Parts: sequence; C-alpha cells; structure tokens
Amino acid sequence: MYVNETSVKVRYSETDQMGVVYHANYLVWMEIGRTSLIEDIGFRYDKLEEEGFLSPVIDLNISYKNAMRYGESAIIRTWIQSHGRLRTTYGYEILHGDGTVAATGQSVHTLVHKETFRPVGLRKADPEWDAKYRELARELV
Repeated sequence: MYVNETSVKVRYSETDQMGVVYHANYLVWMEIGRTSLIEDIGFRYDKLEEEGFLSPVIDLNISYKNAMRYGESAIIRTWIQSHGRLRTTYGYEILHGDGTVAATGQSVHTLVHKETFRPVGLRKADPEWDAKYRELARELV
C-alpha cells in the first residue's frame, strides 16, 4: 500500500491555553497530507481548478486518540482508501514522533464542475489521475 508521509511542527498558534493542539487543526493537517500525497504521485489540485473543476469534501471523520502539544512534530500519513466513479476516500493517521497515534480519520471527496457544481467523474476530467487512484486503491484490496 502506498502511504505518503509528511510532517509539521506544532506551532503555538495551533494550541489552546493548555498547550494542546486545538481539534480543528488536525483537519488542516489532513489537508496538508492529502495535498502532499497528490503532489507526490505527480498531480496538482490547482491544475484541476484551472481546467474548471473543484473537489469538495462531502464527508469527514476524525477520531482523537492522544493529544499533540506545542513543540512536537506531527507525522501525517495519508493514503487512498477507496476510489470510485464519483467519490474518493482518503485515509489518515497523525502520529507523534515516537509513532504513537494522535488521531485517525477519513475524508470523502467528489469532483464537480466549478461553474455548476454538477458532479463529474475524475476519469472524465483527468483519465491519468483516475488511473493512478484506481491503482493505489486496488493495493488495499
């Protein structure tokens, strides 16, 4: 299974008064991981946008396991959990430097025309990207 790994250093502005990472920042880190995965396999979101497509989140799930704190480095692991005609599910693990799981999650995305927000398959928008996602999703089966 192909898993992209990237890291971020926990900044003070991402924590609450107790020095614990505020929960919404994990979602930002998931986006960082997803973007890193996409670029790592040779594609770019902005290319899709230039061609008139957007990829909104239609479902999101996150489970918090062990708090991250200011000064730590968060390791973000991201993979293609599933990919179908109109939906892609990304899987995530956010880890402490020692490998302890801080959070797990999934985000489900679709592809829509920028002007109309009508769904369109990735296969139609970018057949090469679609083929790569299908390949990576098959590795999980």
